[in-house]
Amino acid sequence: MQRYILMRLGHALLAMLAVSIIIFGLARITGDPLDVLLPEDATPEDYEQAAEVWGLDKPLHEQYLVYIGNIATGNLGESIKWPGKNSGELIASRLPATLQLASLSLLVAGVIGVPLGVMTAVRRDTAVDYQGKVFAMLGQAIPNFWLGIILMWIFGVMLGWLPTSGRGGISHLILPALTLGYSSAAALMRLTRSSMLEVMDSEYIKLARIKGLNERKVIWKHCLRNAAIAPVTYFGLILGGFMTGSVVTESVFAWPGVGLLAIDALRSWDFQVVQSVVLLFAGVFIATNLLVDLLYAYLDPRIRYT
Repeated sequence: MQRYILMRLGHALLAMLAVSIIIFGLARITGDPLDVLLPEDATPEDYEQAAEVWGLDKPLHEQYLVYIGNIATGNLGESIKWPGKNSGELIASRLPATLQLASLSLLVAGVIGVPLGVMTAVRRDTAVDYQGKVFAMLGQAIPNFWLGIILMWIFGVMLGWLPTSGRGGISHLILPALTLGYSSAAALMRLTRSSMLEVMDSEYIKLARIKGLNERKVIWKHCLRNAAIAPVTYFGLILGGFMTGSVVTESVFAWPGVGLLAIDALRSWDFQVVQSVVLLFAGVFIATNLLVDLLYAYLDPRIRYT
């Protein structure tokens, strides 16, 4: 087990190193932030002076080494768009909003996906099952931004029930959470359904029914408990996906989270903030995948040797 954990940790560190190189390179091919910071009548001397202040006059490999060194010491760099503010401070101020949205979206996915997966498995090849398949197909086919706009139009504009943008009370969270959680609810429903069908055909479930156990107890206690391994471990991947997928949803609903911060920084070619946000998202996704791998190894020892 210890060797398995060390191998997975090594893979995670290599993945983070690769991500940092990709982020650093992509951020610098999008354009020169000095074109945004300096006025149109700026002289070449102004460009040289600003580049020296921001360290943009150094070769790329030196900039990357400085970048890695700053990350190692917890310094994510000063923002170019918001002078005087550290990238870490900007992310920390926006992170609670993103975590709030991701948490409620995770709840939406679980509350909708798991019961619906159980119902469609129990009522296999019935109208309920077919409707569940349509729900899952649409959930994995509809883009988040399109679904968000439709929900805003129906519940915000036509009916006037819910606010369409900004952060406030729980009412401001409903539409973004539904938008972000719908696709994961559909995937979770399909995963739960397939796991339930596999368990329901097993011998011990047939034996439980022969003994005369209550059908509800057989389904919700014995079947779901044994079929829950795959859905439970999938929750870790969902959380990582919510962090990265929040960029689109936060942009649609003007939700002041890390995703919207990334969009604003990208429009201004703010290298420091863009790199920090993407590195955070990548770190969360890699960490959740690592936890899922370790959880699988704990639940099924055979995985440690594969």
